[in-house]
Amino acid sequence: MMKPEDFVSSKVKDMPFSGIRKFFDVANEIEGVISLGVGEPDFDTPWSVRERAIYTLEKGKTVYTSNAGLMELRTGVSDYLFDRLGVRYIPKTELIITVGASEAIDLAFRATLNPGDEVIVPEPSFVCYKNIVELADGIPVVLDTKAENNFKITAEELVEKITDKTKAIILPYPNNPTGALMEKEDLAKIVEVLKDKDILVISDEIYSELTYGGKKHASIASFDGMRDKTIVINGFSKSYAMTGWRLGYAAGPAPIISAMTKVHQYAIMCAPTTSQWAAVEAIRNCDDSIDNMRKEYDMRRRVMRKGFLDMGLDCFDAEGAFYLFPSIESTGLSSDEFCERLLFEEKVAVVPGTAFGKCGEGHIRCSYAYSIDEIKKALKKIAHFVEKVRNEKMYDELVKLIKEA
Repeated sequence: MMKPEDFVSSKVKDMPFSGIRKFFDVANEIEGVISLGVGEPDFDTPWSVRERAIYTLEKGKTVYTSNAGLMELRTGVSDYLFDRLGVRYIPKTELIITVGASEAIDLAFRATLNPGDEVIVPEPSFVCYKNIVELADGIPVVLDTKAENNFKITAEELVEKITDKTKAIILPYPNNPTGALMEKEDLAKIVEVLKDKDILVISDEIYSELTYGGKKHASIASFDGMRDKTIVINGFSKSYAMTGWRLGYAAGPAPIISAMTKVHQYAIMCAPTTSQWAAVEAIRNCDDSIDNMRKEYDMRRRVMRKGFLDMGLDCFDAEGAFYLFPSIESTGLSSDEFCERLLFEEKVAVVPGTAFGKCGEGHIRCSYAYSIDEIKKALKKIAHFVEKVRNEKMYDELVKLIKEA
């Protein structure tokens, strides 16, 4: 007789739980923890967006929408993408509204991958990519980005990973967890590699509005010859502080969007109706809210980075998203050891770099989507912990020298 666990797919059984969620399940059981771990804006959804949702509920606008989403919202997204990227998508055939950007990524792979197709996945990156590729019967091929290259993909590294089985590549920029940004000149080099190849680009641009230091987001879809082999993924969670509304979208060539809609209609039916009406207001009238959040994040980013540098930790100067990815190699601890000890000894929760790929070893991810007071308290505790660890290391080295004498 089979046990309940025997009914679970072997593919799912072998899949690890998210390194982020697994760690924070422990953190949530400890009282008084200061968290820098969750990638969620600490701002309220703009009031006009909430007001629009309330109004549509009062008016009884709660029925299913089209599988691909409200035409009003798809039109708004089309206008937004043309304004931001300079690329025009036809609302009726080249856009789909999804349950968050994560569903859009899932749909993109399920609609395009055949068994054995390879997908190049740069790391460190968002934890879901590899597992979603595997669930779609694809094979993830990891491309390790490096701190000395500002965690950007280089043309040379990309060429090395391409085989005759390569079906797609993910471009996760601005990047979670590193805060890296691929600017126009960086993307141009990638386009040179891809322009004559039949490789689909999944461009995850969920942090596109959050860039700093005068830097601007650029999309590979805006380059000549790339629009028709790129799926642009974005959403409302990060830019408009709408994480719980669960709303994203994908833009791309009509045949691919049609295939994604086919999968979506069987799995989901449509994205939440109230969220869609609220998003119409967000994308039309809430640019000021984006600007205010960006300015606040930029201030926090600078405060946090200075804090890490002051305690002697190297820290890449993030240009996008709302994370820093400091190196903790100088402490002599692994990423997991550092995070576990920091949690239990100082009650500060951060995420091990290894949660985002093996090449994240020696780093931790810290979110600055928290109040400046919380950030300053956490930095003080982290500095105390780093000093303690270094003193321990010095003591151990001294003992070793004495024994060897």
